[in-house]
Amino acid sequence: MSSNKPSAKRRCLVTGVAGNVGSKLCQAMLDDGVSVVGVDNFFSGLQSNLAPFVAHPDFSFHERSIVEPGVVADLSEKHGNFDAVLHMAAVVSVPWSMEYPEETMAVNHAATLALHQEARDLGVPAFVFAGSAAEYGRPVDGPVREDQAGDPVSPYGWSKYLSSKHIEESGFGCALRFFNLYGPARGKPGPYDGVVRRFMAMVLNSQPLTIFGDGGQTRDFVYVYDAVKAVLLAGGLSGRKPLAGVFNVGTGLSTSVTELAELLADIAGQKLPITYLPERAGDLRHSLADTSKLESLGGFKPDMVLRAGLSITMDWFSENRADLV
Repeated sequence: MSSNKPSAKRRCLVTGVAGNVGSKLCQAMLDDGVSVVGVDNFFSGLQSNLAPFVAHPDFSFHERSIVEPGVVADLSEKHGNFDAVLHMAAVVSVPWSMEYPEETMAVNHAATLALHQEARDLGVPAFVFAGSAAEYGRPVDGPVREDQAGDPVSPYGWSKYLSSKHIEESGFGCALRFFNLYGPARGKPGPYDGVVRRFMAMVLNSQPLTIFGDGGQTRDFVYVYDAVKAVLLAGGLSGRKPLAGVFNVGTGLSTSVTELAELLADIAGQKLPITYLPERAGDLRHSLADTSKLESLGGFKPDMVLRAGLSITMDWFSENRADLV
């Protein structure tokens, strides 16, 4: 018998709930009185990320893959109608995507389109997809607008771009293009937080800093809890209507990789030599968000400044060194 009945409590489905963003997003909603159904197959997510809330009475977990057909419908039948589907699950490694492009497209693109269609067919009010700055492959001077995406340089970027494009053209749901996320994080680094975590491991171990390329690559570093705030906003969980379309999530501020390395060493009170290695295939040269669209339509502004966020993150990793690798 179906459990689809009206409920005063909001209920959301989070895919990739054992990942970095997914777990923090889940905790934020539970703290706000939202019931959460979480899905993860632990390909990159970790059981330890679920530990803070796995026993919460408003949390239900299902170990499933998003490539399985009928995931949204099945879980809606079990738990009731969803107010939002927040799709954070993905293959998150750019190098892995270069080696396994077909598998990456199956998870990041085909499964996303299926989940999106299911949510729409079921009348779910909001759908939020975790996009990526890797969707911007063309060289662009200055901040990139959402309409400048295209020609990604990796299968990971293509899988995200095609999914974001489909969602935008459908008129239902939204894609949030996260720029370089950083912050406390368990598990293997993804394409967003890799460079911050690599440098922190070196700094905390007083090792020379190694940089792929000449260090002139620039990134827009955004704190992970600001990304969570953006997802809640886009999903209609912050007192506004759900958003539709594609939106950058960044700070609009550019930092070179060399500047990042020097800043982290300075925060730790160390002077460390820097070694430059050959650049890696698939890496973007410059990545900076034009954040005006999400600010104008959603009222979003990041709360955390880079130095303060890096200091908090370094303090966390200094107490959780096993999570740096």
